[in-house]
Amino acid sequence: MTGDHSSKQYDSDLEAIRSKVLAMGGLVEHQFQDAIAAFRTGNVDVAKRVMKDDEAVNRLEVELDDACSHLIVRRQPTANDLRTVMATIKIITDLERVGDEATKIARTAIHLHKRGIGLINHYETVSLIAEQAGDILRSALDAFARLDDQQALELIKQDASIDHGFRSITRSLITFMMEDPRTISGSIDTLWVAKAIERIGDHAKNIAEYVVYVVGGVDIRHTDVGSAKVADEAAD
Repeated sequence: MTGDHSSKQYDSDLEAIRSKVLAMGGLVEHQFQDAIAAFRTGNVDVAKRVMKDDEAVNRLEVELDDACSHLIVRRQPTANDLRTVMATIKIITDLERVGDEATKIARTAIHLHKRGIGLINHYETVSLIAEQAGDILRSALDAFARLDDQQALELIKQDASIDHGFRSITRSLITFMMEDPRTISGSIDTLWVAKAIERIGDHAKNIAEYVVYVVGGVDIRHTDVGSAKVADEAAD
C-alpha cells in the first residue's frame, strides 16, 4: 500500500509540474506572437508587455526547476521516471530562452519605432520564418502535452526550412545595405530579429527532441533524425 501511495503521489507531483510547464509554454508562445506583432506595427505598448511577461517566465523557470529538484529528492525516481524529470528540466530551460529571444525582438521593435526607420519593410523580410517558428513551437508544445514522439520527429525536420530562410534573409539584407547605405541601421536590426526567430526555432526543435527522448529513451540530439534507424528506434 505504501508503494502504491508513493507511486500515485509521484505521478500527481509530476503531472502538476507538466501542467505548469505547459502554462509556461503558453506564456512564451504569446510572448513570441506579441513580439512579432510589435515588430510589425511598431506598437511600443505591446513590446513593453512582452518585456514585462518575461519577468513572469523567469519566475516560472525558477519555480519549476525547484519543483523538479524537490521531486527528485523526495521520490528518488529511477529509469524512465528520472529520464522524464531530467528532460522536463531541459524543456523548461528552452522555454525560458524562447522568452529571452522574444524580448530581444520586442526591444528591437521599440528601437526601430523610436528612430522612425522605414526604408525597408522589416516585417515582410522575416514574416515567413516567423510563421514557421511559431508553428514549430506550437507543435512542440502539443507533442509534449500528448507525449507524441511521431509528431515530434516530423516537426524536427521542419527546422531546416527556418535555417534556410535565415540564410536567405541574411543575403538579402547584405544586398540592401550594399545598394543603399541608408538601410544599414534598419537592416542590422532586422537581421538581429531574424536571428532571434531562428533561435526560437532551434529551441522548439530541442523541445521536440526531448519528447522523443522521454517516450522512446533515444537521444537524437546531433543525429540525423531523418534516418530510418533513428525513427524506428524512437518509435519502439
